[in-house]
Amino acid sequence: MLKASVDFRELVFKEPGGTSRGVLTTKRSYFIHIWKKSKPSTVGVGECSILPKLSPDDKPELEEKLHWTAENIQRVIDGKFEDLEEWPAILFAVETALLDLNNGGHGIYFKSDFTSGEKFIPINGLIWMGSIDQMKNRIENKLSEGYRCLKLKIGALNFQEELKLLEELRRLYTPVDLELRLDANGAFSFREASAVLDQLAPLHIHSIEQPISAGQWKEMAQLCANSPIDIALDEELIGIYGEDQRKEMIETIQPQYIILKPSLLGGFASSEKWIQLAERINAQWWVTSALESNVGLNAIAQWTATLNSALPQGLGTGQVFVNNIEAPLFVENGHLKYRV
Repeated sequence: MLKASVDFRELVFKEPGGTSRGVLTTKRSYFIHIWKKSKPSTVGVGECSILPKLSPDDKPELEEKLHWTAENIQRVIDGKFEDLEEWPAILFAVETALLDLNNGGHGIYFKSDFTSGEKFIPINGLIWMGSIDQMKNRIENKLSEGYRCLKLKIGALNFQEELKLLEELRRLYTPVDLELRLDANGAFSFREASAVLDQLAPLHIHSIEQPISAGQWKEMAQLCANSPIDIALDEELIGIYGEDQRKEMIETIQPQYIILKPSLLGGFASSEKWIQLAERINAQWWVTSALESNVGLNAIAQWTATLNSALPQGLGTGQVFVNNIEAPLFVENGHLKYRV
């Protein structure tokens, strides 16, 4: 018989995180603890991480659902998580807490060469939106830390200023020296996006995430078919639960890449279904954290290591909070490593 409880932490950013949806200074995370009634000293922990205006779980009844889940944890598990289908962050928390519990409650979710310290995960450096001078400083810092793949958030400033910054960056570093990924977070209209993609084309951009907002399948399909730059779907995957709807979306749009955020997609089993669908249409993918604390990031990193992808992953957000939770993760020369 399993028992569970919930606690809360407000994570505080070291510096404001700017996106096209606004600036974040704090964010909420809840932690589900699961243990066997017969062995209460061994506890598995999973994180329910909430991104305002993006997480499907970001609704008034969230805390009520979290406590209901804890009080009915055995029912939830016996029912194969059907009660949590439209609560992907809670589902991710329960799934990871169970993995932790089943591995002894030591923060080991997936044993691999990564958790033994023998394997490293290449990651991109994330450049938050800010003033041009701020973004230049952030870029210089990331390059000095050994990153050779950067992801820049765009769409909040004047695009011509952002374009000048990218042109300057490309003059200094060739595509061989530095891979550039962009994330627009749906900032552009369909008409704007076509022009933006054409202007970016000479800069040898690796890919751009979500140039237009989610839900415009026909328009996104046109962009993917005609864009001079590969397009990656991110927000487009969020809030789609049924197998038929997933299949319809990905076959309609035919993206070049999809971005997997397990805490926004309902965990690892759900994310693996997305991988299978992507590979059927020859789309590639990578995994990105979604501003979880080190608890969620640790679980995501361990899972990612088992997938054996050679692409840089989006797992470099563990250093953005002043009050993060201790974990054996560290970044060195553009790689995420596990300290044994």
